[in-house]
Amino acid sequence: MILPKACIFDLDGVIVDTVPAHYTAWKAMADEVGVAFDEAENENLKGVSRFDSMKHILSLGNIEKTDEEIQAYTERKNEIYVDIISSMTPSDILPGVVDFIDKLKANGIAIAIGSASKNTPTILKCVGLDKVFKVIVDGNQITQSKPNPEVFLKGAEQLGFFPEDCLVLEDAISGVKAAKAGGMKCIGVGDPIVLSEADVVISDLTKVDIDFLKALYSNEELHQA
Repeated sequence: MILPKACIFDLDGVIVDTVPAHYTAWKAMADEVGVAFDEAENENLKGVSRFDSMKHILSLGNIEKTDEEIQAYTERKNEIYVDIISSMTPSDILPGVVDFIDKLKANGIAIAIGSASKNTPTILKCVGLDKVFKVIVDGNQITQSKPNPEVFLKGAEQLGFFPEDCLVLEDAISGVKAAKAGGMKCIGVGDPIVLSEADVVISDLTKVDIDFLKALYSNEELHQA
């Protein structure tokens, strides 16, 4: 195989930067339950479902809550988050994304979204990418959050390809683990130390093009960029 048949993109942190919005909303919930929560701790919630994220925050303070109470916190968190992301525009698309998508399409490589976020449709519409992807699998369609590979396996299935035909682009270690567990190659987007389990790590999508993918699939040595 010279190139992947499909690329499955995570959304948050790969296509758009929603981390500040998530942090603001989760910080509000942490403050409500009296738990210390900072941006470094917020990194541990990347790619994790809302319910499990709230459970993690509660665990930081050794706080026990019922499932119903946890659900109520996640709903309040989501209201804050949606209010913030609703003002997003195409200018919030991260560098290199649109150009890379255009190159993939020009080379006949299918593209999909594989995100744990239940707000994926809202975000894509706000930034003008809601009609771009052939397949969109998000938190509304899965029962297992990353690092379980369900979201990516469903993406591959809906695209009509085997997992090994698909390349995942991820910014979270849970997502990298999910891609590898699903039998897919993975490009990490972000910190090479955090994302060391990825096949290669880049700082953003301006660093990747078709030649980069050819080198990756030819097992040529790739420098972290």
